[in-house]
Amino acid sequence: MNTATKTMWGQTTLLPAASETPVALTQFLATVLLAAGVSALLVLTDRLLDGWAESHWVAAWLALWAVAVLAMVLLRGLTRVLAQHLMTHLDAWSAQLASRRADHRLWAMAQKDPRLMRDLAVAMDRAPEERSALQGLENPMSRRAARVVRDRLYYI
Repeated sequence: MNTATKTMWGQTTLLPAASETPVALTQFLATVLLAAGVSALLVLTDRLLDGWAESHWVAAWLALWAVAVLAMVLLRGLTRVLAQHLMTHLDAWSAQLASRRADHRLWAMAQKDPRLMRDLAVAMDRAPEERSALQGLENPMSRRAARVVRDRLYYI
């Protein structure tokens, strides 16, 4: 599904819908990985057949084509799964990075604005205090922020 948009000159262009973009990127990454794998196998096969291919050109050419077709068939599923896992991990990493940046920006604004710091203090007071020892160790910045707000040291 595409989304029609108009440029500033009134021309209509088709843009991919937001839901299609990750699938297209995953397919593109799988295609690139497949091309890299097939290329690597062809180079390796060419190096192995180099001495033998001087007198058997047609057989070497057929062997290279056979390796290329087999590599495409065998690596297609592997590269697709690898691309999906890679895109999933990259999406999770970028979401975690964005969350960290937002937390740092919020903390920087809260240090300058006492009203925001008070709102954070109220929100942290509402949070359950019965957290396990392992849950408190996940983010040193949030522990420091909680301690500063709890002890009312934010005026420093």
